[in-house]
Amino acid sequence: MVSTKTLLEAASISLLGGYLPSAEATGDHHRETTYYNPIFPGSYPDPSCIFLKEWDNTFFCATSTFNIFPGIPISASRDLQNWKVISNALNRKDQLPMLETTNGSTSGLWAPTIRYHDGTFYVVTTLVHDKNPIEDPERWDNVIFTSKNPYDPESWSDPVHFEFLGYDPSPYWDKDGKVYMHGAHPWQVTPGIYQREVDLETGEVGPEVKIWDGTGGMAPEGPHIFQRGGYYYLLIAEGGTGVGHMVTIARSKNIGGPYEANPANPILTNANTTEYFQTVGHADLFQDANGNWWGVALSTRSVTNRLQGPEYLVYPMGRETVMVPVTWESDGEWPVFEPVRGEMRGPLPREDRRFAKPRDCPSEGNLLTFEPGSDLPDNFVYWRTPRDSYVVSEEGHPNTLALEPSKLNLTGYDGNYAPTGQTFVAVRQTDTLFTYNVDMEFNPMEEEEEAGVSVFLTMNHHIDLGIVNLPNTKDSGSLVPHFRFRAESAVPLPMPVVEPLPAAWHGKKLTLEIKAINITHYAFSAGPADARSQMKTIAYGGGDLVSWGFTGTLIGAYATSNDKAGQTKAYISNWLYRGQDQFRN
Repeated sequence: MVSTKTLLEAASISLLGGYLPSAEATGDHHRETTYYNPIFPGSYPDPSCIFLKEWDNTFFCATSTFNIFPGIPISASRDLQNWKVISNALNRKDQLPMLETTNGSTSGLWAPTIRYHDGTFYVVTTLVHDKNPIEDPERWDNVIFTSKNPYDPESWSDPVHFEFLGYDPSPYWDKDGKVYMHGAHPWQVTPGIYQREVDLETGEVGPEVKIWDGTGGMAPEGPHIFQRGGYYYLLIAEGGTGVGHMVTIARSKNIGGPYEANPANPILTNANTTEYFQTVGHADLFQDANGNWWGVALSTRSVTNRLQGPEYLVYPMGRETVMVPVTWESDGEWPVFEPVRGEMRGPLPREDRRFAKPRDCPSEGNLLTFEPGSDLPDNFVYWRTPRDSYVVSEEGHPNTLALEPSKLNLTGYDGNYAPTGQTFVAVRQTDTLFTYNVDMEFNPMEEEEEAGVSVFLTMNHHIDLGIVNLPNTKDSGSLVPHFRFRAESAVPLPMPVVEPLPAAWHGKKLTLEIKAINITHYAFSAGPADARSQMKTIAYGGGDLVSWGFTGTLIGAYATSNDKAGQTKAYISNWLYRGQDQFRN
């Protein structure tokens, strides 16, 4: 019979400040089960996870969002297989109004840490501004969100700000009652892992001390402190978030160091391999109710050349969350991570579908018809805080979502600057192969009025198919709607496609479609909503156009006047994203 005390000890890893019990694993912990990575497909990087027995044996994880709003999704599971986003720590504009003016494609909310202490959930993260990391320390705005009930979005507090020159903050409650914050200084300044005492209620901090340089890899970051067997273990990422990414660990008898590195470092990486899962790093550790250890990390699925190694060219879903079993050496007591692969085996808890999607439900939801009185779906996301430009079932347009055009298009002024919001509503791409289609009623009146669909990564990396009002080449005195396919990217761009709509399609409701037809390309198609047989493929866009940076692709609809005076709304309906296949090798 397993005692209640033993179960509670096993559940306390990383919850009360990162304590790792050395008690024997309990329960049926040898039952190996097959599971699949990524556990969070799509743009869910920089994972941090905890397990809480007192919250009905539930696992909670937080991930990065950068400029995506709402920010910092909190995912929950009872079995490590079925996961659901239950809230977002940043879900109101007034929590962090500066996100609205944060433009940089790699700015916004960086890697969060989620922890639990004395009945309160803590999410600690960094709002990174568009400022020089060397010349302006105000680039780094470190904040603490708290909640008593993560299932209630409104329970997430306004942030408490605290001073730290850097990013990736992680709190630790020590046995003497002191609370420490650990974080990374930017590698352009004074790289390393730093520690300072912190008051989590006021944000007041004590003196700063460097505790570890890492093992010599670029950008030591993502620190988490745990305690086990009389040692403080410091888990970090190194090597930058590209193909050299790795996880390393050190330990000390004192929380302030000095820290000795594990001779077996790195303890987790897929660098210098031909594995489909690359850029593995930025890890966290937690334990389940049976005492089994798990590690989560970010990873990127990238096309690989098996003769020359990973090409790291086509990875539109960006950095995703993966999970691996972890054991501890009996001699030496260092954690041992299984390497990341698409198909894994481990001692998973018994299946519990409390947070599962319905078995007949596509990856991002069923058909959306925007019924009168309904709200925008919880899984809709926006680029920065959204404009007030979306109306469900506007008068005279039932079962539609009205998109009021923004003056700026998805590129903004130059791909890096947009002083006002953009009208764009989307979901994350969460499948290698998918089909997304939406019906659109749009009758533009002014030149350059445009509405359409996009595979969007950032303002300087997106692929769009729009309906746009342009001069008639046969009659320069008139405007006619055209299909326009174009892209913005750092890699060579495809030729734009601009062609008039067929005359028989004018004034009709059209279906616009994006389809991932293989691992490297998207097809963009259109046709009358009442005649699917007339669907026409307008153009193809390569996944390399949207493979860059820290986030993953968003799939959705936009409306813009392209910096002109047009105000014609677009009305979308019958929104459907259908995941069709997930490539894991």
